[in-house]
Amino acid sequence: MKTTLTRRLGVPGIVLMVVAAAAPITVVAANFPLILTVSESVGMPLMVLAATAILLLFSVGYAWMTPHVPDAGAFYSYVDRGLGRRAGLGTAGLALFAYVLLTVSMTCYLGVQAGNLIELWSGAQVPWWAISAAMIAVVGFLGYRDINLSAKVLGTVLVLEVAAVLAIDLGVLFSGRDLTSVPFSPAEAMSGAPGLGLLFAFLGFFGFEATAVFRNEARDPERTVPRATYIAVLSIGALYILSSWLIISGLGAGNAVALATDSPDSVVVGFAGEILAPIMTDIVQVLVVTSMFACMLAFHNIVSRYLFTLGQRGVLPAGLAAVHPAHGAPSRASFWVTGVTAAVVLVSALAQLDPVLEIYTWYSGAGAIGVIVMMTLTSFAIVSFGTRGVSAPGAVRAAAVAGGIGLLGVLALSLWNFPFLVGGNLAAVIWGAALVLVFAAAAFLPRRPQPAEEAQLGEPVSRP
Repeated sequence: MKTTLTRRLGVPGIVLMVVAAAAPITVVAANFPLILTVSESVGMPLMVLAATAILLLFSVGYAWMTPHVPDAGAFYSYVDRGLGRRAGLGTAGLALFAYVLLTVSMTCYLGVQAGNLIELWSGAQVPWWAISAAMIAVVGFLGYRDINLSAKVLGTVLVLEVAAVLAIDLGVLFSGRDLTSVPFSPAEAMSGAPGLGLLFAFLGFFGFEATAVFRNEARDPERTVPRATYIAVLSIGALYILSSWLIISGLGAGNAVALATDSPDSVVVGFAGEILAPIMTDIVQVLVVTSMFACMLAFHNIVSRYLFTLGQRGVLPAGLAAVHPAHGAPSRASFWVTGVTAAVVLVSALAQLDPVLEIYTWYSGAGAIGVIVMMTLTSFAIVSFGTRGVSAPGAVRAAAVAGGIGLLGVLALSLWNFPFLVGGNLAAVIWGAALVLVFAAAAFLPRRPQPAEEAQLGEPVSRP
């Protein structure tokens, strides 16, 4: 039986996979108005800049530690190496839980948005769950096949997304409207509720951290993964900083917050039609749907790689580490992700949960907290490993500590606003308890160290 994945991904392929998960057009059309609304200021470019700086500091240690973590467990593997087996297994459980929630939330929201488009164009009303079921089948097919097929689909969608965002930016530049410097004023960024603004700016980067998940399919992982990580953070940050400034300038610094508050769902979409051409409104709406599909596919692939690695390391059944003989992909793990996603969507639909106000809000909020917790743990795992394991250069340790402190700040903001993220105090208690229980339960899962793995790492991987 084949046991190794096909190594075909270069830097561009991995960057396309993870930036597609960040869903740029969805962030611009949906998150930007939300940041303006919750922060109550137009200091969004500086908030995005702060998020970019924190993630770049995190990436320094993440990239440095990559050669010392020779598998695709990403957060799980890094925490395992830096903080020990229990913390690593807890992180693995949290990763599966969080990314499945994010996959399901995007699946259901995609069903609603695609249904709205179908109704707008044809007048036909298609249940959201029927569309979500069809999308699960398509994503399952792509996930089962060669990773290059997913990369091509995601790459095509991402190019269209970025082209649309840049078209809006160019439309503002050539519209003759005043380009204000107010959004870059520190006083403006600190007015209102900057903490909430920073939190939602940070959430716009989700997906970049998965570069290490694809290391088993990278041609030269020790060089490819670090380069892809830096390129992903810098490209996402640059695009968001530029676009947020130009959109605020186009709307008017004095009007942007009020416009976003009044019409958070349509202000950017409508602005695109106004600044370019009416047809751009329809194009952006279509791209938001395709962007959600790309995000769903990217998260599906991430969960599949986690299952594959956990199967390899004896945490989960070894069958999950099976590699398709023709596609060279973790097809069995992908099949299970498809089944779990379908089951959670089915249960949620039968419970008659609202696909946006409840499923999307609750699941994505809890998933987001899970990812932020894992990033914080990973940051301090890097510091620990660079101090007591392989000695890290001073600059790397300083960057990792600074990144960890920044992530602790983001985590504190997330926990403070947890009820807002998941839809109320009761939901916050339920999801908070679920996250803690998943982490604790996973920490005590049995694990069978693999001799080949121990030899590769140069030391026992299972520590008390």
